[in-house]
Amino acid sequence: MAATIRDVARAAGVSPATVSYYLNDTKPLTAETGRRIEKAMADLQFRRNPVARALASRRSRIIALAYPFGVGHESYSARQFIVGAARAAAALDYNLVVWPVEDDGLELAKLAEQGLVDGVLLMDVRDDDPRVDALAKIGVPAALIGRTGDAVTLPYVDIDFDASVRLAADHLLDLGHRRIVLVNGDPDQGNLHGYGPYYRTEGAYRNLMGEWGLEPAVMLCGQTVVAGRAAAGRLLADFPDATAVIVMNELPAPGLTAELIHRGRSVPADISVMSLYSTVNVAAMSTPNLTTVTTPGTELGALGVEALLKHLGGFPVPPVLVTGRLVIGASTGPRADAA
Repeated sequence: MAATIRDVARAAGVSPATVSYYLNDTKPLTAETGRRIEKAMADLQFRRNPVARALASRRSRIIALAYPFGVGHESYSARQFIVGAARAAAALDYNLVVWPVEDDGLELAKLAEQGLVDGVLLMDVRDDDPRVDALAKIGVPAALIGRTGDAVTLPYVDIDFDASVRLAADHLLDLGHRRIVLVNGDPDQGNLHGYGPYYRTEGAYRNLMGEWGLEPAVMLCGQTVVAGRAAAGRLLADFPDATAVIVMNELPAPGLTAELIHRGRSVPADISVMSLYSTVNVAAMSTPNLTTVTTPGTELGALGVEALLKHLGGFPVPPVLVTGRLVIGASTGPRADAA
């Protein structure tokens, strides 16, 4: 027979009501009482009833991570965000569910308004994201991994794009490169109009080129390996004097590198390739393995959950920006005529 609340109460030397208060977190108890109840539950192998707890506390202790996986918008680094968020939620006694559907916020609002989740953590945030308004209309708390154009409306954590782009550009500048092309994401592929990382990356790049008195050069490319291969041809045709390229997004960079080599260019002897916002594992899939500024996905996933739960508790949540790491691979080297 499974242990009951009465069995736990008897073993802990407290009343059944006290055990119920502890399980449902509906009344403060002393630390010593909590320890006795926990020990009794462990000894008796008592299992909490999450449904009963949710009914008593009016909290489901479930949060949703809305991360749309659309056609032409794939990401290996997504796993890092999800794992980081799930671990942080578990450590705070919450469960995480992932909502992978790309929509205008209506489907997400239908899920949230059923009371199945306490709050929603939004990813792939657009400048004017309809999901924010949809959740606000039904009063569901939300936080962002990313930023809208009006960043003060909700708590958020995000990549420090200025610092990340500077890491990449400074590495190439230190190697003597002065004609550096940015291959940025294409908002027309994957329905990513107003996608913050695109225009923040380009803005940071243009500012840095201005600081160094260099001419900016920007190309657009989809988020696939095939798109990266196609971009290599356009790069050689449109910017034949380029000695280095920074590729925003993790999947186009290996495709662009492979196509450059296929077309007779040596990487990095003829042209250096820098991957921006990638993972070390994806960078290692390329030949040569790519120099990259990593995506701090695990950290941002955890910080996003913490921001959401603080927001749920009514606490102020200042924004947090995180920079990836510069990991040197074999795809970048000195400019050929720098010596």
